[in-house]
Amino acid sequence: MPRKSPFHAHTSELCTSQNWQEWAGYLSAESYELDHMREYNAVRTSAALFDVSPLFKYHVRGRDAGRLLDRVVTRDVSKCQRDQVLYTTWCDDDGKIIDDGTLARIGEDSYRLTAAMPTIDWLQDNALGLEVEIEDTTHDFGALALQGPTSRDLLQQLTRTDLGRLPFFYQVEDELAGAPVRIARTGYTGDLGFEIFVEAKYAGRVWEAIADTGRAYNLQPAGLVALDIVRIEAGLLLVEVDFVSSVHTFFEVQKSTPYELGLGWTVKLGKDSFVGRTALRKERERGPDWQTVGLVVDILALEKIYADYGMPLQLPYTSWNSAVPVYARNEPGTPIGKATSGTWSPILKLYVVIARVRPQYAKPGSRIFLEETVEGRRYQVPAEVVKLPFFDPARKKETLS
Repeated sequence: MPRKSPFHAHTSELCTSQNWQEWAGYLSAESYELDHMREYNAVRTSAALFDVSPLFKYHVRGRDAGRLLDRVVTRDVSKCQRDQVLYTTWCDDDGKIIDDGTLARIGEDSYRLTAAMPTIDWLQDNALGLEVEIEDTTHDFGALALQGPTSRDLLQQLTRTDLGRLPFFYQVEDELAGAPVRIARTGYTGDLGFEIFVEAKYAGRVWEAIADTGRAYNLQPAGLVALDIVRIEAGLLLVEVDFVSSVHTFFEVQKSTPYELGLGWTVKLGKDSFVGRTALRKERERGPDWQTVGLVVDILALEKIYADYGMPLQLPYTSWNSAVPVYARNEPGTPIGKATSGTWSPILKLYVVIARVRPQYAKPGSRIFLEETVEGRRYQVPAEVVKLPFFDPARKKETLS
């Protein structure tokens, strides 16, 4: 039976759709209402509150905590400042991605690692000979993501910290409704936002304080349907959708490296040895076999296909997450890659897709073709290659003077 998050008493009252999904063993709302658009619009125009408690959370502490993390992740942990948060990947010996997540330095020798998948065995296997303590705190802490243009103004009403001065990808310790919390300037929406970590015993009062204050900011609770649309707009990848963890497949064709996923910037080859470095160094020298790009689908061409059936244009109302062939020409043949997720972007008024293609087709401005099935027939619809992210507002990173 799925576990209930520390916020379930509140989310269950609000989830009138009864649309739930299992996420990492937890019961999570897909959407709170029958239609997800109010939740989507809140992320992009006001503020939305996501219960992200299912994220796996590990506290790594001790004299060798930094050495352990530098051994397993691709970022250079030795350069991580106190209260800084790093987005990072971690790989197997062949340089294939196992998972990604955020790493926060919460003390001199103390870190919090979040992950989409259980990771404690991987950490313990690599901790041999090191003076370090690894604690799985997943069930002990709740986590909320408060995201959207008004999220900072809303949260500022509840905290002492000047959130306008909190830099992107930094965190701070504070109190919220009398509860100790850690507030990180991070998120998975590509918008201005914060993630709040709180001990489970204080979760209810924190939710209530944000919800009460949020009424003046048109705050909406939001679920996974809206979250998947905004993360695609932001060009953010999802494990087991846009890539498969190397520990979840025996097939090389399903494995990916950070370079292939556009995450080569997270690989710090200059630091001391880490798992996968030798393989990644060789890949860096020869170049990746694949590149991850954005596609903007030509909806006029798609509209013409529907018109031939006497039908109006049909666009995806929610995101899709399946492998779809991508071709070099407007005809069936050998695919040059695959699309992994896509959505109609209401804010951009574009049909946007994340895809992985051969490097010679990855140049921005290139024209390639996405397979679309209409009335049981397959078509190749033109699409323009663009850089990710599709949506990147200045407010996401800016601080206030």
